[in-house]
Amino acid sequence: MMRDRLGLGTLARVTWCVVALIASAERALAQGLSFRLTLDAATFTAPYTGRLYVVLIEGDNREVEPREEAGNWFDPPSMFAIDVDGLAPGAQATIGAGALSHPEPLGALPPGTYTAQAFARLNPDSPDPGRGEGDPISEPVKVEITEEGLDVALTLDRRVPAEAFEETDRVKMFEMVSPLLSAFHGREVVMRAGVRLPKDWKQDAGTSYPTVYWITGFGGDHGEIHDMERAFSRVMGADECLIIVPDASCYWGHSVFVDSATNGPRGRALVEELIPAIEEVYRGAGGAEGRAVTGGSSGGWAALWLQVTYPDAFGSCWSHCPDPVDFRDFQRINLYEPGANMYVDETGAARPLARDGDRVVLLYRDFVAMESLMGPGGQIGSFEATFSARGEDGRPRALFDRVTGAVDTEVARSWEAFDIRLVMERNWETLGPKVAGKIHVYAGEMDTFYLEGATVLLAESLKGLGSDAEVKIVKGMPHTIYPPGLVAMFESLTAGGVETEAG
Repeated sequence: MMRDRLGLGTLARVTWCVVALIASAERALAQGLSFRLTLDAATFTAPYTGRLYVVLIEGDNREVEPREEAGNWFDPPSMFAIDVDGLAPGAQATIGAGALSHPEPLGALPPGTYTAQAFARLNPDSPDPGRGEGDPISEPVKVEITEEGLDVALTLDRRVPAEAFEETDRVKMFEMVSPLLSAFHGREVVMRAGVRLPKDWKQDAGTSYPTVYWITGFGGDHGEIHDMERAFSRVMGADECLIIVPDASCYWGHSVFVDSATNGPRGRALVEELIPAIEEVYRGAGGAEGRAVTGGSSGGWAALWLQVTYPDAFGSCWSHCPDPVDFRDFQRINLYEPGANMYVDETGAARPLARDGDRVVLLYRDFVAMESLMGPGGQIGSFEATFSARGEDGRPRALFDRVTGAVDTEVARSWEAFDIRLVMERNWETLGPKVAGKIHVYAGEMDTFYLEGATVLLAESLKGLGSDAEVKIVKGMPHTIYPPGLVAMFESLTAGGVETEAG
């Protein structure tokens, strides 16, 4: 679930309509404010259809580009957007009154000094508009907004550069074209993974190594292998293992390596294409024995899904603070219950989405409002792209009404195919023996995103099935991607001898 790069430093803002009402009653507002966007003809080589964005951060600070703050879950900047259809290179579009906005309407933006930046979205594989390689962007500019308003000119004449990946003696990047994903999407799709080599990998050219597949949380990618290098430097057994971080990101968010109607055969591509190719190059386990899959948050859900869906491909699963593994408790919402609502509970109280201890820091309605402005790539839309069938418009069917929050019961029932608890119950006769001794799940009692309830229900179900799965709720622990299970995982992989003779 968690975008790992964001913290819990501030209270979430209230919905833009409430902000607008308070602001209009208590202070003078900027009127007539607009942003005139020009599509540079050298940057746009064809007419553009899609969403155009402007983001503002407070103060004159052009060292941090405002686009990099877009989508901040806990302290969202002011954002405005419009949709255009076939806008020609060199043409202009105006973002003004009536534009999509969050957290406040354009007319409610308080006068002051801001830094503004415009961007568009062209990268078909990036979940983050304005941050994907090749996305058009403008230079950040200082803007002085007064009560009289202002017409701000912004030209999208730059492209987001490719993100550099620094290789070292032990950290490498692996890339390959996926035949499965390329066929599904009708274009070349590249799979990437970060690789951390065992300490003695170069010296022992005739050996293969225990292999760990680490699936990142929401917002992460293969570049997090650098974080693994630092995090595991003192963990016993980690230096004796090959650690691989496959890129799970996609246009709609996080693929969680599920074969979905929208994202394509992501699970098959990982298991049938990437794993064999990468283990051949770097002398990985070569089979389920000595191969573990792990991860935290969305990566924790993906790890458990991969173990359950491909039980013969992995020797163990270590799932940390996973996204909902039982849809009867989808962040405290029973999706199967008639009348379920994502925004309010049975008493009409607003549903929280995140907390810091006992303090609510984000509401579901506010989060969805921001995500709706950003477009595909957000967490809730990512769930729908993973679990929903496609609608008549070619997009994933919505789980709930974005205005009222009412859950679509038909869509919710179709999600049963991805409800891990249900999948295990319905297939236990054949699945049970294949996952015996392999499943380890850890959740925090005070999970930041209210994910512990689903894990509790999963534990109860597995106990009833007679499973030997280890499912622990760690007292007082919030949402974290480095819980106690990591040490046990490396110990289990290296306990019987670190290396084996390569074939």
